Amino acid sequence: MIRPALLVLFFVASVRAAITYVPSSATPPLPQREFRGAWVASVSNIDWPSKRGLSTDEQKRELLAILDKCHQLKLNVVILQVRPACDALYSSKLEPWSEYLTGVQGRAPNPSWDPLEFAVTQSHARGMELHAWFNPFRARHSSGSPRPSADHVSNTRPAIVKTYGKFLWLDPGLQEVHDYSARVILDVVSRYDIDGVHIDDYFYPYPEKDAEKKDIPFPDWTSWLNYQRRGGKLARDDWRRDNVNRFIARIYRDVHTVKPWVKVGISPFGIYRPGYPEQIKGFDQYESLYADPRAWLAQGWLDYLAPQLYWRIDPPATSFPVLLNWWTQNNPRHRMIVPGINTTAIASSANYATAEAGNKGWPTSEIVRQIQITRQSSAAGHIHWNVGALMKNKGGVADQLRQTYSNNALVPALNASAPRPAAPKLTARVTSNGLEFACEAPNNSNARFFIVQERRADGTWHTRIDAAKSFTQEQSPPPPAFSVRTVDKFGNIGAAATFERREIPTER
Repeated sequence: MIRPALLVLFFVASVRAAITYVPSSATPPLPQREFRGAWVASVSNIDWPSKRGLSTDEQKRELLAILDKCHQLKLNVVILQVRPACDALYSSKLEPWSEYLTGVQGRAPNPSWDPLEFAVTQSHARGMELHAWFNPFRARHSSGSPRPSADHVSNTRPAIVKTYGKFLWLDPGLQEVHDYSARVILDVVSRYDIDGVHIDDYFYPYPEKDAEKKDIPFPDWTSWLNYQRRGGKLARDDWRRDNVNRFIARIYRDVHTVKPWVKVGISPFGIYRPGYPEQIKGFDQYESLYADPRAWLAQGWLDYLAPQLYWRIDPPATSFPVLLNWWTQNNPRHRMIVPGINTTAIASSANYATAEAGNKGWPTSEIVRQIQITRQSSAAGHIHWNVGALMKNKGGVADQLRQTYSNNALVPALNASAPRPAAPKLTARVTSNGLEFACEAPNNSNARFFIVQERRADGTWHTRIDAAKSFTQEQSPPPPAFSVRTVDKFGNIGAAATFERREIPTER
């Protein structure tokens, strides 16, 4: 339970008149609502950690640098991959420590620390949400060790694990697999103060090729035959899609049963099917991954959908705005549509000048334009693939985004009909040091952030988003007005508690 927060701010000023602050009905402008995310991939050490076996201090420094960069750019959601392949980048009794963290699967960090707990605390301290990213069915990645640890599921429960090409895969056709992966996800939801559960595009695996370049069939004959023996009537492809659908529906239900404010987000392949809409061509996730995200939207089995729209604006066969428009139109339950954008496709500084001619990367303007397109649509925001491009400032993208994200923003509220948090208790008094504000958060265990706003001399309001906990600040001169609101874990904003400055002339 979050304790009532105490916010104390000191403003020291040299004045010729006595200064006091009085309660005011002035209402600052509400922050913009926009989901601004970045994926932080741990598989193959894509983003973090930069390599296996770093010391605990090095791992922490790298993670803090990522969180600081996201905060500086005014992003508000960090999506951290914590289960790449039935392993854990957090303390787990169900799965082994990830080799991408410590270098050897099953080896704990030394000195001991919990990266997920650390990431949650540090993200919230920067006014950002932390979503835990899981791969529900992948059991070993091709970049992983060929010899998983003794406590890996491939050794403890080999009957539910299948070899597929260069990968190991849990069989989605087995109820035991659903129970196993759901238990892992719910364990994290129960023990960590995360803001979201995130699943990417790996359901059934992307097709692997054999030596003759033919697709390798997924080895689920046993579970398929057992389904038929039990009287199952679906065709095999429909049965596979039903397996995925049932898992998605279960995770959505179970997560919200445990913590109704935790968002469930899914990031499928960006094309639903070729021909949807008519001009679109490309990979068919419906037939190959057995993923049916249009059904998930229709049933409301998620809180946000992040289709991976990793293509440019203009090519008609994979046009970013055409695809975005299709997804937003197929959203009858009005879930958040948050497209993934391919920021890592930007050309590096070395070849940026020749990016168009040499086709070696995108100009940075492509990403800025795509963000503008999302803002002109009914989309709720966007997610950058991946944070590495932001850390490297590829093509100057981080510099451009500082202008694109000119103000802090909040993620859209999950439950807009929920009761609003009460206004915080804000008081002000003159002290020998100047002026002291004290703010107590409402007695509400769902308090997540404070919106702290100061009115400048020119009448504009400066807004920042902080964790709902005690902090102090000294500032001179004292602002003309000061206001605090509480944001709960659903994202709902409470009433403002505002004070305005008054000057009382004193005798000389």
